[in-house]
Amino acid sequence: MEPADASQPSQSAPSSPAGSSSSPIGTVRLVNAVFYAHHGVMQEEHRIGGRYEVDVSADLNFEEAAIHDDLDRTVNYEQVYNIVRELITENNFYLIEKLAYRIARRVAEAYPMVDAVEVTVRKPNPPVGGPCDRAEATYRIDDVASAVAAPERPDA
Repeated sequence: MEPADASQPSQSAPSSPAGSSSSPIGTVRLVNAVFYAHHGVMQEEHRIGGRYEVDVSADLNFEEAAIHDDLDRTVNYEQVYNIVRELITENNFYLIEKLAYRIARRVAEAYPMVDAVEVTVRKPNPPVGGPCDRAEATYRIDDVASAVAAPERPDA
């Protein structure tokens, strides 16, 4: 066996140097929040309504919240639920994509300390002309700070 080249980093070396700004990341999730609402491309969907399911995932460093048992240092999933409920039940959109986008933006605005937000909106048994368990749209914001700094498009 040949000796290791001292100029090459060891494969077991940590991926980030000591003192770097890397911080632990956790995820707070709201899973399968269910609502009855009136969204869809077909007029009948707006009139009759249907079931919608939503998942919201927020990545953040919640170490201080955990250490101090402090809700103000993390994402309050009850408030996230209320954001989702308001957007789903008080609006009528054609696309579940718009719901996912709007929910993600609102969560990012409410919690600018999060690193990323991901929202999935599901419509069970969508009207597609045949058997289908669900349609879903997922929208992810990977850089919440930049997304919050950029104004939401007026047509969104």
